[in-house]
Amino acid sequence: MSPIIRAARSLLIVAGAAAVFIVTVHAQSPGVAPSEANHFIETPKGWVPPKTAWGDPDLTGIWPIAHGLNLVRSCPRAGGPGGRGGAPAAAPTAPAAPPCDPNNIPLFKTEAVYTADVERALGVRRTGDAATQALAKGNFGAALQGGVTDPTFPERQTSMIVDPPNGKLPEFTPEGKRRSALMRSSWATAGESGQVWDKPEDFDSWDRCITRGMPSSMMPYRYNNGIEIFQAPGMVVLSLEMIHEDRIVYTDGRAPLKPIFKNYMGEPRGRWDGNTLVVTTTNYKEGPSGTNIGVFGSPPGNRFPVSDHMKTTERFTRLNDNTILYEMKVEDPVVMVQPYTVRYPLRLNNSYEWWEYNCHEGNRTIRDYINASRAERAKANQQSQTESGLSR
Repeated sequence: MSPIIRAARSLLIVAGAAAVFIVTVHAQSPGVAPSEANHFIETPKGWVPPKTAWGDPDLTGIWPIAHGLNLVRSCPRAGGPGGRGGAPAAAPTAPAAPPCDPNNIPLFKTEAVYTADVERALGVRRTGDAATQALAKGNFGAALQGGVTDPTFPERQTSMIVDPPNGKLPEFTPEGKRRSALMRSSWATAGESGQVWDKPEDFDSWDRCITRGMPSSMMPYRYNNGIEIFQAPGMVVLSLEMIHEDRIVYTDGRAPLKPIFKNYMGEPRGRWDGNTLVVTTTNYKEGPSGTNIGVFGSPPGNRFPVSDHMKTTERFTRLNDNTILYEMKVEDPVVMVQPYTVRYPLRLNNSYEWWEYNCHEGNRTIRDYINASRAERAKANQQSQTESGLSR
C-alpha cells in the first residue's frame, strides 16, 4: 500500500473519531425519475446522500467499471460487448438485428431491446459463461482473460461517447495525424504488416507495464477494472487496479503545479459542486496513447497521441446508494479538431475480486518480441543472400 493511501486512511480514522461530537443535518432528495438525462438511473424520493465525517459527499468504496460498453457508437456485431469479457450475451436463438445506420444510432436502446438484452444476459449467468467454466477447471489465465473478476451486465446506452452526438471520436488535426504516424506499439493498425521491434521504445507504455495513461485509464478494459475511492479531508484518492496507479485529487483549493511538472496521469485538482466531485486535470506528459485496444470499440494500434495541452474534466455524481454517474470531457486542440465526452454509470461493489496485477513479474514479452523480430529478419536476409548467390 502506498504511503499516501496509508496517510489518507489515517486521516479518515481521525476525522471519524472527531465526528462523534458533530451533528450533521443531511438534506433528503426530492427524488428523480429515470430518464435519458440520468441514464435511466433513479434517485429515490427521500434518499439521503451519504456524507463523510467532515461533511463532504461520500464516494468511498469499490466502483468497478467492467460493463463492456463500446467507446464509440457502432452497429451491433457478433462477439461484441455484452456478457463477460466481451463474449456475446445473446443466446444462439436471438433475433437478427434490424438494419443499422452507423452514423445515426441513438444513444440509448429502446426499453424493449434493453429488456431482451437483460433476459439473455441472465440466461448466460444461469448456464455459466466461458470465464466461470475456465475457473472451475483451474485455468486461471483463461478465466482472467474472459472476465471472471469483471462480471459485466448490459447497459441501456449504446456507447461511452455521448458527445459528439454521433458517438464517434473526433478527427485528428494535421499535427495529430503526424504524431500518430510516429507512435509505436505491439498492436498493429488496420492493414499494417511487417512490424519491426529492436528496442523497448518500439512498444507502447501499456506493453511495457508503465501506464495506461489518460483518458483510457478511466474506461473499462477487458479485465482488472477495479477503482477504489478513498477520502480524507481535502483529498480524494482514485486507486486503479490495473498497473496499480493512484490518482491523488486534492480538494483543498491548492493550485496546480507549474506546467513544467508533467505526469502521464496528469496533475488533478478537485472541487465539490453540490454533491458532485469535479476533477480538472492538466500537466499531462506525452507518450501513452489516448485510446487503448483493451477498451472495446477503440481504434486499432494504440496510436492516438496525447499532447501536453490535453485537459480532462471529470464529474462524479452519486445518484443513489449504489450508483455514480461518471462523466469525462477530453480536450486536446493539438491532436483533435474538437473535444469529446464520455459518460456511464459506476456501480458500487465492495465484494469485487481485486486480483494482483503482476505486469512486470515474469514478463519476458518485450524481450521475446525483440529477439524473435531480429531472428526473423536475420533469417530473411540469409535466405535473400542465398537466393541471390544461386541466381548468379
